[in-house]
Amino acid sequence: MEKGYFCLVLHAHLPYVRHPEHDYFLEEDWLYEAVTETYLPVLETMENLLNDGVDFRITISLSPPLIEMFNDELLRGRYSRHLKKLVELSHKEVERLKDDPVFGPLAIMYREYFEKAQYFYEEKYRRNLVGAFRRIQDTGKLEIITSAATHGFLPNLFVTPEAVRTQVKLAVDCYRRNFGRPPNGIWLPECGYYPGLDEILKEAGLRYFFLETHGLLFGNPRPRYGTYAPVYCPSGIAAFGRDMESSRQVWSSVDGYPGDYNYREFYRDIGFDLPFDYVKPYIHPDGIRINTGIKYYRITGKTPHKKPYNRQRAMEKAAEHAGNFMFNREKQIEHFAAVLGIKPVVVAPYDAELFGHWWFEGPDWINFLVRKFVYDQKTIKLITPSEYLERHPGLQVITPNQSSWGWKGYSEVWLNGANDWIYPHLHKTAQRMAELARENPDSSGLRRRALNQAAREILLAQSSDWAFIMKTGTARDYAVNRTYIHIERFNRLYSGIKGNSIDESYLREIEEKDNIFSYIDYGIYR
Repeated sequence: MEKGYFCLVLHAHLPYVRHPEHDYFLEEDWLYEAVTETYLPVLETMENLLNDGVDFRITISLSPPLIEMFNDELLRGRYSRHLKKLVELSHKEVERLKDDPVFGPLAIMYREYFEKAQYFYEEKYRRNLVGAFRRIQDTGKLEIITSAATHGFLPNLFVTPEAVRTQVKLAVDCYRRNFGRPPNGIWLPECGYYPGLDEILKEAGLRYFFLETHGLLFGNPRPRYGTYAPVYCPSGIAAFGRDMESSRQVWSSVDGYPGDYNYREFYRDIGFDLPFDYVKPYIHPDGIRINTGIKYYRITGKTPHKKPYNRQRAMEKAAEHAGNFMFNREKQIEHFAAVLGIKPVVVAPYDAELFGHWWFEGPDWINFLVRKFVYDQKTIKLITPSEYLERHPGLQVITPNQSSWGWKGYSEVWLNGANDWIYPHLHKTAQRMAELARENPDSSGLRRRALNQAAREILLAQSSDWAFIMKTGTARDYAVNRTYIHIERFNRLYSGIKGNSIDESYLREIEEKDNIFSYIDYGIYR
């Protein structure tokens, strides 16, 4: 009989980036890289576990923008083109390095890697990644949860309650349409919580959400079992707190597993290393060097002189680290089971893109870890949040504390001198959208199209990714421009609707560009 539980949670999200007005757009590569290096490898890991009869449990949040991009025919076609070029480049690399005893086998590894990705995407899944995840969820081994509609940072949107409700209700609708059932749980964007948010989640039919550690520990009253058991909010919805110790072992830049010197070095890519004329067909059409995904070196150490990657040694390390992680969780569970007198649950949430994209061996680590949990010990049982709540319905009731993850843990990443200028615009446009919804209770035709598109523009402007990028400085101009564009498009639509002067050609143009949530009903803002 187990003494406690382990809940592995992967949060899969990317901002909605789709530019049909350009044949190639650099930021769309964010999606293509994540599909190749994270989502397909994670799917393959779960497929292999299923095929081997492993009784695993994993929880994954698929954000609505990610689902919408998975389903978009334009992006599907462009990703297929992207994969084809990767396969072509990998074949060229095999030929170039055929006589190299060190790098030749690595080139073959990448050729097989990209060909497998192409097979899974084109043949096995028929370009339907949502269907692939849904099929695994239907086995009962995977629990898929949702996130806010465009990953809006909800504590900074609560000035207009309609904005928060729309982010939550539309997310639930998106999930139901894609998975044939309502979601049980939600990943709050950036773990952003404020008191009262749980009431809105409850209204939408959700059963649980996740909190950053201190959001639970500083709740009122203090949680009796710390983060080792979820709690009920006064609304009746459950909150699971993140376990700091298990997170640190993976996330820490100093002590975390991904920094091991035997793992693949992310920042050495042939897109930058090889002669320009050779890689030109596989980088940006304007000649900007970018990552191709082919990286031949290992981390080595804090030195610019990197040594060749050794795949076998990296796999040995991944297995070793999985064993170490499991051992630590066993001791953790044994200790707190004895001290607290309950079966504790360790909740370990991570950004999904860590596994495979940033940490190349991450999906292999998950594979080793799950198998070790299932076969190599009896102290811990893998569990999903819904299963835990079914087994342990009696929980303490507390009011969690306002919190987020990220720097300092109280929203500062998403509200600071680099991005605070966006919020007066986001609040005003949301208020105006609520006004339009009230004034137009039953519109049709061109007016209804304009109202629906106005709602889409607000939602796209609210994405937490833009504020985050403005803070970190990576692709800042793009984030600023996206915010300006969506606010400007909303304001133009607002003026046209209020003045009965809707420009149909302009509306058609932005409907094609910003086509997220084709089924949206602007009345959701009432």
